[in-house]
Amino acid sequence: MTTLDKTGPNAEQIKYWNETAAPKWVEYQAVLDTQLEELGRLAMERARLVPGERVLDVGCGCGATTRALAARVGARGSAHGVDISAPMLARAAELTRAAGVGNVRFTNADAQTYAFEPGGADVLFSRFGVMFFTDPPAAFTNLRRALRSGGRVAFVCWQPLPENPWLLVPLGAAAQHIPLPPPPAPGAPGPFAFGDRDRVRAILTQAGFGDAAFEDVRVTLGVGGGGLEDAVRFLLEGVGPTTQALREADPALRPRVYAAVREALAPYETPAGIRMPSAAWIVTARA
Repeated sequence: MTTLDKTGPNAEQIKYWNETAAPKWVEYQAVLDTQLEELGRLAMERARLVPGERVLDVGCGCGATTRALAARVGARGSAHGVDISAPMLARAAELTRAAGVGNVRFTNADAQTYAFEPGGADVLFSRFGVMFFTDPPAAFTNLRRALRSGGRVAFVCWQPLPENPWLLVPLGAAAQHIPLPPPPAPGAPGPFAFGDRDRVRAILTQAGFGDAAFEDVRVTLGVGGGGLEDAVRFLLEGVGPTTQALREADPALRPRVYAAVREALAPYETPAGIRMPSAAWIVTARA
């Protein structure tokens, strides 16, 4: 598996997901897969996969969704995971070998520009992997070419930040002590870029998809994979906007931020760990 050149329209994202984000996503791979498993499963159910189908998994990360898709389509089907992050794909390949899954392959590529086999997939799937394109209409136009006529799309993406307390609460607590990065421009690549369903519908329509539908999914997430300290560490040292804000702040302020986030998360502590509300869209469409 080769490392993708950090060039092209998504060069900034390629650099970020290989150098800045990848180490943490690999480190927290098991935690993230557990945390997001229910949302991924619901999106797979909406895809209505059947044995023998060929699935393209966009932004597959460390490969948990690709393996789950492969299990759903069976030995006569296949799952092709595509991601711009070489370190995450290396982890995906390692876990797939260990699991003995044979109907899976991974490609280190930019799905916005990669020359997929025309009509080579029956289903396009993504679990939080399609919100990072610089030019989403161009990316989905390219992905539509990879689908056969009548092929299906199913992906899950976050609703806006205010609808996701699991990220908003720690960010608000941290903001009491450190400056936050300026908010991204509307529609800029990022975790909440697809929060506006009218915008997403327009992107899909422009790219040649029809019958777009949006399901409002509210799931209580287990955050951090353990108790309060695990959640604090995950949200401040792992992934998400609070991690980014802390990384750019004065190190001397870190103890205050940790204390503030710990206090903000404490009301969400349960015998099963930190449990917090989330909001996502499950989007389905047809080529």
